[in-house]
Amino acid sequence: MPGPAGCSHTADLPSPEPAPLSATCQRCLELGQRPVQLRMCLSCGLVACCDSSPGRHATAHSEESGHPVIRTVEPGEDWRWCYPHQRLV
Repeated sequence: MPGPAGCSHTADLPSPEPAPLSATCQRCLELGQRPVQLRMCLSCGLVACCDSSPGRHATAHSEESGHPVIRTVEPGEDWRWCYPHQRLV
């Protein structure tokens, strides 16, 4: 059954959402890169950098894990993105 905005991936998300596993992108830290903004995987809680960052680690995590939906962890923002549907949900 489709969830918000007609996205079937939101129906499978854990409730409550997982707690962030970190306050920054660990992969960026390992590589000596600086994340531009942070996103959190709503399947596992991994925090990774956005597509404006050099590593694009949130997208890489979704592609490697198959976890479909992230949310922003930026102060004052409240949105979620579905990678398979390429849209806000």
